[in-house]
Amino acid sequence: MNISVRRRIFLGACLVALLMPSHARTADNDQSRLANDLRPLIACLSGQQTTFTITAKIDAQIDGSSHHIDAKLIRYSDDSFDLDLTHPDYAVQLRRRADATAMILPLHKMVYVGRGETDVNDHLTPTGITKRLISPASSIATYVPLLQSGDPNTVALILTGLLKVQFDAQASSWKITDKSSFQFSEAGKTIDVRVDATRVQLAITDVAAEANPIGSWPEMQVVELERSEIERQLVRGVRRAFEVLAPGPRLTSPTQTAKKVEHGELRWIEGQRVALLHGTPEQIGKAHGELLKQEAMRCIDSVLYSFGTVQTIRTGRWFRHELADAYARLAPHIPERHKAETRAMADSLGLENELAQTLNVFPELFHCSGFAVYGNATVDGKLYHGRVLDYMTTIGLQDAATTFVVAPTGQNAFANVGYAGFIGSVSGMNANGISLGEMGGRGEGQWDGVPMATLMRRALEECSTLEEVMTLWTNSPRTCEYYYVFADGKTNRAVGVSATPDSIQFVQPGQAHELLGPGIADAVVLSAGSRLEILRDRVT
Repeated sequence: MNISVRRRIFLGACLVALLMPSHARTADNDQSRLANDLRPLIACLSGQQTTFTITAKIDAQIDGSSHHIDAKLIRYSDDSFDLDLTHPDYAVQLRRRADATAMILPLHKMVYVGRGETDVNDHLTPTGITKRLISPASSIATYVPLLQSGDPNTVALILTGLLKVQFDAQASSWKITDKSSFQFSEAGKTIDVRVDATRVQLAITDVAAEANPIGSWPEMQVVELERSEIERQLVRGVRRAFEVLAPGPRLTSPTQTAKKVEHGELRWIEGQRVALLHGTPEQIGKAHGELLKQEAMRCIDSVLYSFGTVQTIRTGRWFRHELADAYARLAPHIPERHKAETRAMADSLGLENELAQTLNVFPELFHCSGFAVYGNATVDGKLYHGRVLDYMTTIGLQDAATTFVVAPTGQNAFANVGYAGFIGSVSGMNANGISLGEMGGRGEGQWDGVPMATLMRRALEECSTLEEVMTLWTNSPRTCEYYYVFADGKTNRAVGVSATPDSIQFVQPGQAHELLGPGIADAVVLSAGSRLEILRDRVT
């Protein structure tokens, strides 16, 4: 452990002790009791105990429904472990040995296995794994040096002194808040944690056997991957998940530093990132990467690694392969200028071109609300086009949220509300007063056409009137099912659109529709379910 970290922990512990003289005896008793209870867990988490088994039973309320998860971690040595996670609908097993790693999806009868070398930075070797799984951008990072110290007395002193954890003798448990507590039994080998409606029961035991070889799976489909890809996927996915679940100040209050590069500038306006880019596709892509490298990498980690890991477990299909398959069908319909911009951005970010290209079609895999009101529907008669960009906040895309103002050579200048690392558009307005917003529908897998986000950007770059936008959609091969609101601020006109690969329908203001209900004068309103009811209510 770093000497300066040890010194900070020691000084902090001394400070706590000095601040509590009037409760010294009680505090000493509580601290000693808690330290003894924590000893087995701290020994495992700090790496002092290299072999152990931890089992967990987790009961949680998620979105109003109960979920039970069983987990089991067996650490055999400094380079080998087994991890099993089982939910009624999902299951994953990891088998990690010195020479191989396997990710097993028993419900899908799939195994992804890799052998040989691992990534230098992102690997699953048990020794020191905490630092690779928890980044400084997560609030959890504050407690990592404490756990890695391996000193239960220091941890107990911090918990009882600074965090005010108190022992409830009547309940034989440690109280954190009125709705959260933890309880030890069997000399700290069993821990029962309760936080609101969530309960976690942990049990620590010794390892009963040596690790078996990585094994074979005769009844499953086995896919060989590079071992570095499997371990990188899991490490970066978990690390980004910790950032999203427990964000630290770097994410919640980022440093708002303006920056300029050739052909680009990053400004902060009312707490929002605004990137101004101009020039050729290559110049715009290069400036994009230079201005927003950290944010772009977070976006990539969110999509490819965090969401991608969950999607792989949910479907049984390796997510990067799924993206690559989609891109192969979508690529012929993407303008070369967009590909050139993405290549330049990839070079600037230090990414593989193929990876950057495939990641830029990710909206095609996910299937929001939109409206335009004007005339008698607004106080001043002006046209207002609104769009709720609400997808994927659960994987942290908001940490990469950026408004781009782009002036491409030979094309319309436009504003694009999007994400760092993503050059397409899902919401935007150009200098001619044309604005667009989309809402995803069904039809995932219908990818033999122009990617939705490419079509949206083309409209911003190429169109000056509402008729030109409608013609672009009518004449272009389309993907999946999407709904749109297009508007023209010059003429106070708007139109709703229902588009699939096989058909397109334009919904005029005030027009009734079987999916949208009765028409509202001087308004186009698109959404679904309860959101549609609320949106209609607010517009009227």
